[in-house]
Amino acid sequence: MKLLNGAELAGYIKERQVHQVRILRQSQNVIPKLAIIRTNPDPIVDSYMAIKQKYGTEIDVEVDVHTIEQAEAMRTISRLNTDDAIHGIIVQIPLPTPTQTDEILNAVVSGKDVDGLASETSFDAPTPTAIHWLLAGYNIDLKSKEVVIIGQGRLVGKPLAKLWEASGITFQTADAKTKNLEELIKSADVIVSATGHPGLITANLVKEKAVIVDAGVSTDKNGLIGDVAPDVRERDDIKITPEKGGVGPLTVCALFDNVIRAARISSSNN
Repeated sequence: MKLLNGAELAGYIKERQVHQVRILRQSQNVIPKLAIIRTNPDPIVDSYMAIKQKYGTEIDVEVDVHTIEQAEAMRTISRLNTDDAIHGIIVQIPLPTPTQTDEILNAVVSGKDVDGLASETSFDAPTPTAIHWLLAGYNIDLKSKEVVIIGQGRLVGKPLAKLWEASGITFQTADAKTKNLEELIKSADVIVSATGHPGLITANLVKEKAVIVDAGVSTDKNGLIGDVAPDVRERDDIKITPEKGGVGPLTVCALFDNVIRAARISSSNN
């Protein structure tokens, strides 16, 4: 088993970002700033938010957290949209009332939608970008492989499919309920799974020398777990993301890459 170590790649990206932020601050007098809108206090969501705050501090990007009721979200977004000091806006999801998710996400102006979740956005979503970076960083040529994306969610599956389609990569999509899912997995050279169904992918389904990116997130009594069953990691022939430090660190990098880009565009327009 070879681990696809996203944390290692993230270190190189982080060094570049520190340099980029320094140039913005010193040469252009621009202080990159991210605003996080938090409407649904939750230990797991808050842990992700704390990681973003810490990363921002480490690369000298300011991160403001706005803890509000969902009823205040549209008004808060409207204010942040017109605040020139704010370069990126993200809304932590899930929302307490999920039926309003599209309306609230689409309220963020495209030039500040650094999560890439609005229907009209200027940015690629961070997690798909992270997966793309990870595979490229390990020289995995997707254009010559049988590729399957399992999961069609808002954060990973759908935007990853959009990203790869634009890049000319051929792939198949599925979810946990797809009738021929086992056959798709067995035929895949590269598997990206983001369903939130623990143990969905087992060792007997995985092709020899397959590459697996486990981007699934669910919880049990021991914390966060992915889609891949433990027996998969006993295989010696595969390449796979580690249980921790795979896609996550690069996702944070990709988010802040969007913030830095937004700040740079903003400075050139002023």
